[in-house]
Amino acid sequence: MRIGILYLVSGPSGSGKSTLCRRLATDGLASFSISCTTRPPRGSEQDGREYYFLDRDQFQAMAGKGEFLEHAEVYGNLYGTMRETVVSLLREGTDVVMDIDVQGAAQVRASKDPLIQGSLVDLFVMPPSEVELAARLKSRGTDTREVIELRLRNAIEEMSHWQEYRYRLLSSTREEDYARFKALLLAERMRVSRIV
Repeated sequence: MRIGILYLVSGPSGSGKSTLCRRLATDGLASFSISCTTRPPRGSEQDGREYYFLDRDQFQAMAGKGEFLEHAEVYGNLYGTMRETVVSLLREGTDVVMDIDVQGAAQVRASKDPLIQGSLVDLFVMPPSEVELAARLKSRGTDTREVIELRLRNAIEEMSHWQEYRYRLLSSTREEDYARFKALLLAERMRVSRIV
């Protein structure tokens, strides 16, 4: 028996972090932590699948009760991770993968909870270049030019935080990225300190 791993993954929009996290969950290797957000659903997104979509009052009430492991405002919308959901999975020995921004990651790393500290593995996914990052954001087709420009400016600032993480993955191809991403999780499962 071992405690679960809290696989905390950050990187700018377009770095591929969300694809990596979702694939790990789809392959059955970890439970994907579904965040709460006040932003409206995009395209075919469904409540409880990609996010829990809340209004601002609901979100702020939960934050006021301390129900979030972390929460932040990003691009004018609130995002947060429900503490009890994550803690329950870790106690059961289930690995949890979190797609999280640098603000949220700093809050999780600052947690005084010994379970969170003992289970934490943090990784920053770095795009291969700013040019490639811009191309990835444009190819999504979900954002306006203004939003893409804002995301690029924020990405440059976010990338300055990569040294705060234990691990960095410099993005290459989807398959190479996933192989390295999965290998880190599998290696961390062998850590003696996780065995209870």
